[in-house]
Amino acid sequence: MTTTEHSLAGPALAPLRLARERFLAGRPLPDGIPEEVVAAWRRARFFGVPHDLKEPSADPVHPVESALLDAARPVLERIAPALGRGRSALVLTDERLRVLWTAGSVAALAPWPDLSERAVGHNSAALALRTRRRAEAHGPEHFLDRWQDVSAVSVPVSAPRTGQTLGTVTVASQLCAGCPPHPGAALAEAAAAAVEAELLARARPPERVLLDAYLRAAHRPDAAVAALDGLSRLVNGAAERMLTPESLQALERTAVAVRHREDVPADAVLPEGAGCTARITPVCRDGAAIGIVAVLEPLADAPPPAPRPAVALVGRSVPWRHAVGRAVELARSREPLLLTGERGTGKTALARELLGERATRVVDAAENGELDRALGELARGRPLLLRHAERLAQSGVAALNTLLDAHPEAPLLVTHTPGAPPGPCLQRLLDTLAARSVTLPALRERPEDIRELLPALAPRPAPGRPPLTWALDALRALERYPWPGNVTELAHVVRALAEHRRASGPVRRAELPDPVRDGPAIRPLSPMEHAERTTILEALRRHGGNKARTAAALGIGRATLYRKLRGYRG
Repeated sequence: MTTTEHSLAGPALAPLRLARERFLAGRPLPDGIPEEVVAAWRRARFFGVPHDLKEPSADPVHPVESALLDAARPVLERIAPALGRGRSALVLTDERLRVLWTAGSVAALAPWPDLSERAVGHNSAALALRTRRRAEAHGPEHFLDRWQDVSAVSVPVSAPRTGQTLGTVTVASQLCAGCPPHPGAALAEAAAAAVEAELLARARPPERVLLDAYLRAAHRPDAAVAALDGLSRLVNGAAERMLTPESLQALERTAVAVRHREDVPADAVLPEGAGCTARITPVCRDGAAIGIVAVLEPLADAPPPAPRPAVALVGRSVPWRHAVGRAVELARSREPLLLTGERGTGKTALARELLGERATRVVDAAENGELDRALGELARGRPLLLRHAERLAQSGVAALNTLLDAHPEAPLLVTHTPGAPPGPCLQRLLDTLAARSVTLPALRERPEDIRELLPALAPRPAPGRPPLTWALDALRALERYPWPGNVTELAHVVRALAEHRRASGPVRRAELPDPVRDGPAIRPLSPMEHAERTTILEALRRHGGNKARTAAALGIGRATLYRKLRGYRG
């Protein structure tokens, strides 16, 4: 399976085509086939998708109303003429991969109303939805016979206020001979960015109405208030202390029911044991309900609030839940474990949670004297948390490799921040630990977790001071900022606001630090510039910020790269 980072060149498709034939025949696969491609084929077989499927088994039930389609249709209709006659197709799906709109034509794709893996097996739209980034699929990577001569690139479309993935935009064509990237990649990026811009333009007025209703209800310091519209939510500190995740989901279901003009209950039905009641008031705009404000009251015999979860375990996004779940599974045994990821992603914090109450030695790799003593204790069975393996001196790497050769099941937990290419000894250590390694996603790859991280990162307020709450414009700015320092950087911003803020009420965007408030680009970018900028920044990240290697990978000169970066800053 291919993405902007890993895309198969044309010649590489021949062995993949042979591997697919062997897979379908139940024969052993040759070496060198990407595991993610084989996993996609296995999922298709598990779902019972026939590889020789000729037509969909049943049409999916399409939504009666689609805000995504309403916003996207005029945008895509303006872009569709760029496809060229009879050569490409432009496809819009919703979050369940139901096809909402198509233009152009590729014979193998029409008519096809559902692009979910359960219906058709692996494809670029399903991959983009799962990874939340641009994705490609070419020829034999697809499970279906009818798509063996199709190449496609898909880009997720995100909600402007919450970052929630609403659907995908796909450009499909006949099989590309010179991938990567797909020749329609820039068009797909531009189309998705233009749809998101249109969604943002349509979202602003209702958002302001919801915010005003929230501020009116939360004017009393002791009021516990939540405002929700099914897509975003505002919860003040008093309400946050009362609401369990299950109660919050119940309020969101009520908000969705209100938006669909169902009867509005005076009180929300909260789960048993919620410990509070919720009085509901609909929020209306132009005579139509757009959400609710819930005022919470504690029950007389309510249990005490549960302690806040550790920051290292906060997050419901798919990338974070997958990484933490994998780490927890591996940590059940006392064998070595490697946590990798960018600086500030929470590797050490998660490591401490995994180790729990065990008497563990914690050593920074740069402290050679401490490391020597810790390795001796490790050999005798005492758990060791070794931070920053990239800082290991040559002698330390050699000693650790020797110890692991003699004690392959030593209770060792290592954190590593990729950067400069590792030397041969460190690379050997990383290779030894690779089978039991977990990569923590960067914060920019899980922006939907920011709203849960904010209360966990904020220090407990001093007596008489309200906890931090956040206005919608501030939340949007926080979710759009790329956070090069990840959770650590976010924690510094939150703590600085908690300690030095003098204003009352929710934190507004104007109070945020300049880089966060202004966003990653100072001047407005066109959809095409946004797509180009995203591609360049992703390449810079992959190459550790090295502009020479980035320019070479993108096929442009260094002077051109510098000029483009300056242009984005206006």
